[in-house]
Amino acid sequence: MTTAGNQDAEGVRLQKALANAGVASRRVIEQYIVEGRIRVNGRTVSELGTRIDPENDLIDVDGTAVQLDVSKRYVMLNKPTGIYSTMRDEKGRPDLRRFTKEWEERLYNVGRLDAETSGLLILTNDGELAHVLAHPSFGVTKVYIAKVSGTVTAQTIAKLTRGFDLEDGPIKADKARLLDASRGSSLVELTLHSGRNRIVRRMMAAVGHPVEELVRRQFGPLHLGTLPVGKARELTKIERGALLTLSRQDTPAAAGDDDKQETE
Repeated sequence: MTTAGNQDAEGVRLQKALANAGVASRRVIEQYIVEGRIRVNGRTVSELGTRIDPENDLIDVDGTAVQLDVSKRYVMLNKPTGIYSTMRDEKGRPDLRRFTKEWEERLYNVGRLDAETSGLLILTNDGELAHVLAHPSFGVTKVYIAKVSGTVTAQTIAKLTRGFDLEDGPIKADKARLLDASRGSSLVELTLHSGRNRIVRRMMAAVGHPVEELVRRQFGPLHLGTLPVGKARELTKIERGALLTLSRQDTPAAAGDDDKQETE
């Protein structure tokens, strides 16, 4: 970041860069600067002549990160069951390539969902963001809806949130609630930040209710919403800002969940 005091300043004026990113008009952005609502690399900007390096400087407005690099793509997929979370499955099984044909960029999945699990998966060409969000030590919150066998009781819900031991150590849900129970099965909503392999399936099996169907409905600030199964769409500007803000928070989760990349 450079300031107006440097006559040979390189880079782009802050208000121009933010206007090009679709944040607001230059005049409105100048007002934001005066009001102290914009930060560059964590420092509040007060000078209207501030110049930035769009490729390296990190900008946020009202605490929400701004995407300046328009070459980056962020896509939400509602992955169907039967699809393997890889861009090229070495065994020739159905993979994610069929969902990325609409985009010229080479996209990669952030983390994984196993073939039997459906739901929200992020695809991007932003390697740095993908690495941060997929690493279990970062502890991104995920919300799952599990259809399980048997009638889940209040005592079981309490056990899920209180915690218990699995073969690879203690585990507990951040939140758990029973959504429905009928005809010998139950719907349970689980909120977790753990990145351990197949953790929802292992937790439910451990409390006596094996998973029959599993859907991931939320990943960090992103919600699956009404996106149909098998469809993909680019994130909105608000969603991109929320995801980038999350990825820039250097707050690893508690030790113990950082040994493997997430698979559910």
